Amino acid sequence: MNPYTVQVANQSHFGLAESICHEMAESAKARGTGIAKRTPEYLQEKMQEGKAIIATDDTTGEFVGFCYIETWQHGKFVANSGLIVKPSYRQYGVAKAVKAKAFELSRSKYPEAKIIGITTSLAVMKINSDLGYLPTTFSELPVDDNFWKGCESCVNYDILTRTNRKICLCTGMIYDPNASEIKSSEEEEKWIFFKDLKVFNTLKKFKEKLLMPFHKKNKK
Repeated sequence: MNPYTVQVANQSHFGLAESICHEMAESAKARGTGIAKRTPEYLQEKMQEGKAIIATDDTTGEFVGFCYIETWQHGKFVANSGLIVKPSYRQYGVAKAVKAKAFELSRSKYPEAKIIGITTSLAVMKINSDLGYLPTTFSELPVDDNFWKGCESCVNYDILTRTNRKICLCTGMIYDPNASEIKSSEEEEKWIFFKDLKVFNTLKKFKEKLLMPFHKKNKK
């Protein structure tokens, strides 16, 4: 693996937008899930606004990782979206580095905003947890319909709609900058608990067991 650089994307990265979109689509196919449709023009707009993070190969200049930020409800919420890492660079910490930079950018641009995310990926949950996110209920996420439009192309969207956006196979996570600092030993134990991937995996399997029969029944 060649060395890589993680930075805020800019106009010089416009030419990489198409390959990023292609990798996003291929990754979704491999996982068997849907993703919000993204165009090269949309990613270029994020780069232009200084709201995207890109990791590039120091030798070839090709993209190896990418993520961008979106805001909801007039900046009350910020989401780090579209995280993607090229297959040949996975397992080398690229996703963690890109997410950390996106988190830093979000805190810089929107210091009072709650930073949110929904995912089924255990690896992303672990990264988020390390950054200070905590699991949250969907009721704590934006009520803006446009936020949930990104879920429409997911194969599990039926579950989300039939539960009135209360629950799905994804786990909601949130970083609240205004929350009080963790002080009690009980809270310390909770913090460590949510950093355990085995626990994440158990919770995920429980959700699947609970919701998938319901999903399949309604698909018939």
